[in-house]
Amino acid sequence: MELKFWWILPLGIAGMIMVVLLVWRRTHKANTAVPVAHADRLTSLPRYQKALAAQKKWLAVAVASLLLMAGALLVAAARPVQETNHIPQTSNRDIILCLDVSGSMMDTDEEIVDNFSELVTEFKGERIALTIFDATAVQVFPLTDDYDFVAEQLKIAKNAMNIDSGNFDFFDGTYEVPGSSLIGDGLASCVSGFPQEAGVQRSRSVVFATDNMLAGHPLLTLPEAASLAKTGHIRVYSLNPNDYSTDSYPDQIATELKVASESTGGAYYPLKSDSAVKSIVKKVQDTEAAKLKGAPLKTVVDQPAVPLGLAMLGLLGLGAATLKVRP
Repeated sequence: MELKFWWILPLGIAGMIMVVLLVWRRTHKANTAVPVAHADRLTSLPRYQKALAAQKKWLAVAVASLLLMAGALLVAAARPVQETNHIPQTSNRDIILCLDVSGSMMDTDEEIVDNFSELVTEFKGERIALTIFDATAVQVFPLTDDYDFVAEQLKIAKNAMNIDSGNFDFFDGTYEVPGSSLIGDGLASCVSGFPQEAGVQRSRSVVFATDNMLAGHPLLTLPEAASLAKTGHIRVYSLNPNDYSTDSYPDQIATELKVASESTGGAYYPLKSDSAVKSIVKKVQDTEAAKLKGAPLKTVVDQPAVPLGLAMLGLLGLGAATLKVRP
């Protein structure tokens, strides 16, 4: 423990000494005693001696209590503090929400954003990002653990997914090249959205919402993008809003998406699956979280309990002595 304003102590002690000297000088200068003949007969009485001893005792208690209270208040005014330096560590995982906003997804994107919002409420401490794609990909917001900000951005995204909202600016940048629903390129863009930090290994996951309905010529196929994720130790968890098990053509597309996701160590879910959100949360949280070192922090904690407690004790002693000392 140390005193933040240590210079208050010597100034206070000097002031207390000056007050004591002034009181002592005034007491010795003022001579108001009246001579009384044969006073020794009174002062030798046992009852007088007992009363005098009690008076001296309580005067001593009053002086000691006053000094204790004054000294304790001086220490409290000097602000005793405990300073510690530490480097905080947090367990963190990085998750990119990756959303296909092509025409075939417009009817279900609003529901998917609801699923994203539910996912976010289940996470604690993970960093979240959102990227949308059609022909090209756009990062809506980068990785952050500001969950209030994430919730606000997902609310804006959900509103934009409603065609009647007219918020077409939200999709700016997703139609920069010919084609539509370039699934492999979209996943690759999300995979490349994780920061590369030397010596830091984070748990990294992509929650990939798409129907895998390719309508163009991507630079990377879905299996190639999945291979890129696997190489980067990034797990892909897919949500498919159009998983039709009775239709052979969409089922083949769903199977390709499932195989690609599972090849990364991730998983595949139909959007309507009741267990999708809980399962994704569990699988992500089961991965080992990296220990991240933050910037060094200096913590200053006030420690006023002892001096203020002593001051209270001195006040009680002074109060008791005042009641006992006779003027």
